[in-house]
Amino acid sequence: MKSLKALLAGIALAALTVPALVAGAANAADYKAEYKLSTVLGKPFPWGVGGDRWAELVKEKTGGRINIKMYPGTSLVNGDQTKEFTALRQGTIDMAVGSTINWSPQIKELNLFSLPFLMPDHKALDALTQGEVGKKLFDLLATKDVMPLAWGENGFREISNSKHPIRTPADLKGLKIRVVGSPLYLDTFTALGANPTQMSWADAQPALSTGAVDGQENPLAIFVAAKLATLGQKNLTLWGYVADPLIFVVNKEVWASWSKEDQEAVRAAAVQAAAEEVAISRKGITAEDDSLLKEITAQGVEVVRLTPDQQKAFQTATQPVFDKWAKQIGPDLVKAAQAAIGERK
Repeated sequence: MKSLKALLAGIALAALTVPALVAGAANAADYKAEYKLSTVLGKPFPWGVGGDRWAELVKEKTGGRINIKMYPGTSLVNGDQTKEFTALRQGTIDMAVGSTINWSPQIKELNLFSLPFLMPDHKALDALTQGEVGKKLFDLLATKDVMPLAWGENGFREISNSKHPIRTPADLKGLKIRVVGSPLYLDTFTALGANPTQMSWADAQPALSTGAVDGQENPLAIFVAAKLATLGQKNLTLWGYVADPLIFVVNKEVWASWSKEDQEAVRAAAVQAAAEEVAISRKGITAEDDSLLKEITAQGVEVVRLTPDQQKAFQTATQPVFDKWAKQIGPDLVKAAQAAIGERK
């Protein structure tokens, strides 16, 4: 009798379990065969390495249920970096590792990181992205049809040109500088007396090669990987005027289509890939490890390190730009950022 009861109990349990398993299988069957991940840069740039690593980790952590293909060069929006976030919201793009600069035309608060000379070092950047300011920005992004998961990093943007060393704002006067598609960058370089020219990264390299533009500003990892020294960029100034965080995000409808288990797997993969990507982006540019700078110098590039007084001259020249854009970004957010930076350890 006991055996019969046990058998009946087992059958009842199976009856309850089978539908759940079938439902789980049905959910997995509803997943796309491939999810499109957008990045501006591919490998060997740290940005592309981070995106590729995220895709790899997601496949591993979800047991192959979620497969991602990376599309570098913002090819899903014909190379127009400023349209990436809109396409992400609309579902043309499923996932992205995107730049705060490129998304700032749609999310004005992301201009925070482009305020000239707000962040003096990596600890200041970390104080923002890993603190309350970063959380507030993620909360804001979550209202814009995307699910932000982790902060990556393109790096502090240094300036180079083909004409002469830059040590003072006067040295920028009349130089044609390629900048990203953000009005804040136009204002900053106009204030310094340069002639800023907006263009995509795909267009920037041939423009540098032909001399259509004199210079550009980008993190050192990009300077090396893009071989800018071979494009006439023989003068490089380390001024650290802005930094460019990256954000690992998923379209909200795509996110909602995944099981809770897979959502957490994708989040964990993003956090891990982002941490690895940040480490790569900072490699070789610190006081402890300056191997990347040595590599640049070995390529015949003159590297200028601004003294505090020299940097102050650039900061003073761009202060009106800072003040103007702080109002647009939100005075409270900017004050919170300044406080976090002041309290950094």
